[in-house]
Amino acid sequence: MSKAPILSVRGLTRTYETALGGLTVLKGVDLDVFPGEIVGLIGPSGSGKSSLLHAAGLLERPTAGTVTIDGEAVGNLDERARTRLRLSRIGFVYQFHHLLPEFDARDNVALPMRIAGVTQAEARKRAEETLTVLGLGERMTHQPAQLSGGEQQRVAIGRALANGPRLLLADEPTGNLDPTTSQSVFESLRSLAKTTGVAALIATHNMELAGHMDRVFALKDGHLEERAAESHAY
Repeated sequence: MSKAPILSVRGLTRTYETALGGLTVLKGVDLDVFPGEIVGLIGPSGSGKSSLLHAAGLLERPTAGTVTIDGEAVGNLDERARTRLRLSRIGFVYQFHHLLPEFDARDNVALPMRIAGVTQAEARKRAEETLTVLGLGERMTHQPAQLSGGEQQRVAIGRALANGPRLLLADEPTGNLDPTTSQSVFESLRSLAKTTGVAALIATHNMELAGHMDRVFALKDGHLEERAAESHAY
């Protein structure tokens, strides 16, 4: 494992203002995720999993603490620079695939590359290669409505990895799927992540899937605790 983490957060704190006052969901969180590593993030609803992912993915600014991505401290970047970094170095997968219904699978995966300036021919070529690896070689010209839930989520994974990001962030990526499909989709994600060397941080309620990750951390009362491989529960 490389000694240099792709994602490093230190002293991360996130407080939301509510009608009843400040609600702090992250309290000085420290975490490193290394190249080729898949790290699980577990905890009950409201424990701060999404807040941690949003801070790591530059979708929200933390109340305090630092975020470093691929060696670059990102806390003082303006919004334009944060957007560029998200496009070039960070991939996102959510519980719902958010595919564009009018595009087929290939063009959904190609879209981030087109936004980044890749030619249509090259973007489609790379998308076809990615979808083939994900087991969708026969389905790449199908629109989302013609795909199963598991197939749609595989397309979403391909889209997240389209631009060769250094960091992959996934928020309940199998939460909308049945157990068998969840396992299959996770194996696709794991295989592609290991092949590309991306650093992956995955929030999940699925304890069985968490048990197959390299490391697992639990968020409890705003603090992050590493869990032993044989005891992934909260």
